[in-house]
Amino acid sequence: MRDSIFKRIATLIVPFICIFGFYVILHGSVSAGGSFAGGIILGLAIIVFSTVYGIEKGQKKVPDKVLVWIEGYGTLWYILIGMIGIINGVPFLSNRLAGVNLGAPGSLASGGTLLLLGFGVGTRVASTMITIFFTMREDES
Repeated sequence: MRDSIFKRIATLIVPFICIFGFYVILHGSVSAGGSFAGGIILGLAIIVFSTVYGIEKGQKKVPDKVLVWIEGYGTLWYILIGMIGIINGVPFLSNRLAGVNLGAPGSLASGGTLLLLGFGVGTRVASTMITIFFTMREDES
């Protein structure tokens, strides 16, 4: 009985945790540390799922191959966005100096390339949190 209650609650709440995680990641350019915190929230959604339904089902939803791919390409994405400044002859991760439109203050796109950087950071943090969780759970067995 208790197990079915946890599964029902997890089934209802995990999609909302994912949506909130992506929301925080996408709004990271207008809040301090948003993409990192959003990545942790997104990773926690998979951790909750794996805790309730079992580590095997969690690893079927997000296999190790996908986690390695996201970690690698999240870092590559960050580097490529940072190279926009170097390509334009200004320092790494430059926005205004590189000629990137900063948009209206307070809007979602007001940070120039920060929205794109936040997506890379958020997905990388989420995949790292999930990898750490799976590794720790495997060590317990």
